[in-house]
Amino acid sequence: MKALVKLSPEKGLWMCDRPIPKPGINDVLVKIRKTAVCGTDLHIYKWDAWSQRTIKTPMIIGHEYAGEIVEMGKGVENLRIGDRVTGEGHIACGHCRNCRRGKLHVCENVVGIGVNRDGAFAEYLVVPASNIVKLDPRISDEMAAIMDPFGNATHAALSFPLIGEDVLITGAGLIGSMATAICRFAGARYIVVSDISKYRLDLARKMGATHTVNPAKGESIEAVVKSLHMHGFDIGLEMSGSPQAFESMIENMYNGSKIALLGILPDTTQVNWNEIIFKALTLKGIYGREMWETWYQMEQMLITGIDLSPVITHRFEVDDFQKAFDVMESAACGKVILNWE
Repeated sequence: MKALVKLSPEKGLWMCDRPIPKPGINDVLVKIRKTAVCGTDLHIYKWDAWSQRTIKTPMIIGHEYAGEIVEMGKGVENLRIGDRVTGEGHIACGHCRNCRRGKLHVCENVVGIGVNRDGAFAEYLVVPASNIVKLDPRISDEMAAIMDPFGNATHAALSFPLIGEDVLITGAGLIGSMATAICRFAGARYIVVSDISKYRLDLARKMGATHTVNPAKGESIEAVVKSLHMHGFDIGLEMSGSPQAFESMIENMYNGSKIALLGILPDTTQVNWNEIIFKALTLKGIYGREMWETWYQMEQMLITGIDLSPVITHRFEVDDFQKAFDVMESAACGKVILNWE
């Protein structure tokens, strides 16, 4: 089969010929139709410091996909050959304390598809049946292929009640833009999105932002708060990984408000702890998706009308994968889809 492989510890990916994997007793074999390129895949492609610490080469990368079950292990139940599926990219161990109390998303022994074991950028993928999500026919292959990052946005945005609330989102990348759509869909009042990229702010507006702020152009969140006659934001979603953006968020939160942190901040990040303490702010770290409540929420939003289509900006045949990673590296894109059919 064709597979995109991180073949050696240097920048790049290589199209290779690999054996079709065999499913174990509780596994399924998925024929891949569509995959989506994630920021994690870009990190691996660029071979940055995180990748050098984390990835063992050679490895097939990728973890965002849609496909069809073509073979099943003897222990698999409740699935059928021909089912359209996607899947959770984190494989939980099932026996640690968190798994046994139903918190699989914070499993202490988690294994990442396309990070710690061969991934979905191939014509076929073997995955545990317990990680499979059977797709409703109303969800397209392209939407299914981006459910993994949509889940990150959903986990963050729906951590706190949104109806009638004023939301600040710092970072208008893919997940920030999808979080914008979720906040609009869930009934937030004002949704203010900040970023230093005009391209990304334009995308955030398409996804439902009521106001955007570009600090690189001298615009400020404080000015928007004043113009809207607010005392501060009720909900903060930090998606940028920027210490400056996080600091600005804390300064503009209302007393007793709540912040979900998904952006990965540098180790050197400092915050004004007095602001957090005396405003009685709640901070929640977000990692992946809650298994499996987040998946249920995603499915229902997609079925009942949330529109994520503007975030998919580029589509390539898999043989043109280099073009996909070039546009990802340029940052002038939303979600990039690779077609394997």
